Amino acid sequence: MVRNRIIATLSVLLLLAGCAAIPQISCPAGEERSVNELLYFGTAKPNGVVTSQEWEEFLRTSITPRFPKGLTFWRAFGQWQNSGKTIIREASFVVSLVHSDDELSAIAVHAIITEYKLRFDQEAVLRVKGYACVGK
Repeated sequence: MVRNRIIATLSVLLLLAGCAAIPQISCPAGEERSVNELLYFGTAKPNGVVTSQEWEEFLRTSITPRFPKGLTFWRAFGQWQNSGKTIIREASFVVSLVHSDDELSAIAVHAIITEYKLRFDQEAVLRVKGYACVGK
Protein backbone atom coordinates (compact mmCIF):
# COMPACT_ATOMS: atom_id res chain seq x y z
CA MET A 1 0.00 0.00 0.00
CA VAL A 2 1.28 3.46 -0.88
CA ARG A 3 0.43 4.82 2.54
CA ASN A 4 2.56 2.09 4.16
CA ARG A 5 5.58 3.13 2.09
CA ILE A 6 5.12 6.78 2.99
CA ILE A 7 4.78 6.01 6.66
CA ALA A 8 7.83 3.74 6.52
CA THR A 9 9.86 6.47 4.80
CA LEU A 10 8.74 9.10 7.30
CA SER A 11 9.52 6.74 10.17
CA VAL A 12 13.07 6.20 8.91
CA LEU A 13 13.57 9.95 8.50
CA LEU A 14 12.27 10.58 12.01
CA LEU A 15 14.51 7.86 13.42
CA LEU A 16 17.53 9.35 11.69
CA ALA A 17 16.60 12.80 12.93
CA GLY A 18 16.28 11.32 16.41
CA CYS A 19 19.90 10.18 16.19
CA ALA A 20 21.11 13.75 15.93
CA ALA A 21 22.44 15.14 19.18
CA ILE A 22 19.89 17.31 20.92
CA PRO A 23 21.62 20.21 22.63
CA GLN A 24 21.14 20.31 26.37
CA ILE A 25 19.13 23.32 27.38
CA SER A 26 19.87 25.23 30.51
CA CYS A 27 16.86 26.68 32.27
CA PRO A 28 16.71 29.90 34.27
CA ALA A 29 16.27 29.80 38.02
CA GLY A 30 12.74 28.80 38.94
CA GLU A 31 12.19 26.82 35.75
CA GLU A 32 12.63 23.11 35.15
CA ARG A 33 13.83 21.29 32.03
CA SER A 34 10.94 19.20 30.74
CA VAL A 35 9.91 17.25 27.67
CA ASN A 36 7.27 18.75 25.39
CA GLU A 37 5.59 16.10 23.24
CA LEU A 38 3.08 16.53 20.45
CA LEU A 39 1.25 13.36 19.43
CA TYR A 40 -0.76 13.34 16.19
CA PHE A 41 -3.55 10.76 16.03
CA GLY A 42 -5.15 10.20 12.62
CA THR A 43 -8.81 9.22 12.58
CA ALA A 44 -9.24 7.33 9.29
CA LYS A 45 -9.53 3.58 9.75
CA PRO A 46 -10.49 0.73 7.41
CA ASN A 47 -14.13 0.65 8.54
CA GLY A 48 -14.77 4.37 8.97
CA VAL A 49 -13.32 6.96 11.31
CA VAL A 50 -12.53 7.27 14.99
CA THR A 51 -15.62 8.96 16.41
CA SER A 52 -15.65 11.70 19.03
CA GLN A 53 -17.02 9.19 21.52
CA GLU A 54 -14.24 6.69 20.76
CA TRP A 55 -11.63 9.44 21.08
CA GLU A 56 -13.02 10.65 24.41
CA GLU A 57 -13.03 7.08 25.73
CA PHE A 58 -9.41 6.61 24.62
CA LEU A 59 -8.44 9.92 26.21
CA ARG A 60 -10.17 8.96 29.47
CA THR A 61 -8.86 5.39 29.69
CA SER A 62 -5.44 5.54 28.06
CA ILE A 63 -3.94 9.04 28.14
CA THR A 64 -5.34 10.71 31.27
CA PRO A 65 -4.40 7.88 33.68
CA ARG A 66 -0.81 8.02 32.42
CA PHE A 67 -0.59 11.83 32.60
CA PRO A 68 -3.07 12.88 35.32
CA LYS A 69 -1.29 16.19 36.04
CA GLY A 70 -2.60 17.60 32.78
CA LEU A 71 -2.52 17.70 29.01
CA THR A 72 -3.99 19.67 26.16
CA PHE A 73 -5.69 18.27 23.08
CA TRP A 74 -7.39 19.70 20.06
CA ARG A 75 -8.97 18.63 16.80
CA ALA A 76 -6.92 19.18 13.70
CA PHE A 77 -7.02 18.51 10.00
CA GLY A 78 -3.83 17.45 8.26
CA GLN A 79 -2.57 16.21 4.97
CA TRP A 80 0.19 14.13 3.45
CA GLN A 81 1.27 13.40 -0.09
CA ASN A 82 1.32 9.84 -1.41
CA SER A 83 3.79 8.52 -3.98
CA GLY A 84 1.32 9.33 -6.77
CA LYS A 85 1.57 13.00 -5.71
CA THR A 86 -2.03 12.93 -4.46
CA ILE A 87 -2.70 14.98 -1.35
CA ILE A 88 -4.59 12.94 1.24
CA ARG A 89 -6.49 14.93 3.86
CA GLU A 90 -7.52 13.50 7.21
CA ALA A 91 -9.09 14.70 10.44
CA SER A 92 -6.95 14.10 13.49
CA PHE A 93 -6.46 14.83 17.16
CA VAL A 94 -3.31 16.42 18.57
CA VAL A 95 -2.23 15.92 22.18
CA SER A 96 0.34 18.14 23.87
CA LEU A 97 2.10 16.64 26.89
CA VAL A 98 4.66 18.37 29.09
CA HIS A 99 6.36 15.93 31.44
CA SER A 100 9.57 14.99 33.23
CA ASP A 101 12.44 13.68 31.15
CA ASP A 102 12.38 10.19 32.64
CA GLU A 103 11.99 6.59 31.58
CA LEU A 104 8.51 6.15 33.10
CA SER A 105 7.12 9.02 31.03
CA ALA A 106 8.78 7.71 27.87
CA ILE A 107 7.27 4.27 28.50
CA ALA A 108 3.85 5.85 29.07
CA VAL A 109 4.00 7.75 25.76
CA HIS A 110 5.06 4.61 23.92
CA ALA A 111 2.17 2.67 25.51
CA ILE A 112 -0.34 5.34 24.43
CA ILE A 113 0.91 5.21 20.84
CA THR A 114 0.88 1.41 20.75
CA GLU A 115 -2.60 1.20 22.25
CA TYR A 116 -4.05 3.74 19.78
CA LYS A 117 -2.55 1.93 16.80
CA LEU A 118 -3.95 -1.40 17.96
CA ARG A 119 -7.36 -0.15 19.05
CA PHE A 120 -8.07 1.88 15.92
CA ASP A 121 -6.10 -0.10 13.32
CA GLN A 122 -3.65 2.76 12.68
CA GLU A 123 -0.33 2.39 10.91
CA ALA A 124 1.33 5.21 12.82
CA VAL A 125 1.00 7.96 15.37
CA LEU A 126 3.35 10.88 14.75
CA ARG A 127 5.39 11.83 17.83
CA VAL A 128 7.29 15.11 17.96
CA LYS A 129 9.53 15.44 21.01
CA GLY A 130 11.31 18.57 22.15
CA TYR A 131 12.61 20.14 25.32
CA ALA A 132 11.40 23.22 27.13
CA CYS A 133 11.93 25.18 30.30
CA VAL A 134 8.79 25.09 32.42
CA GLY A 135 7.89 27.42 35.26
CA LYS A 136 4.90 27.06 37.54
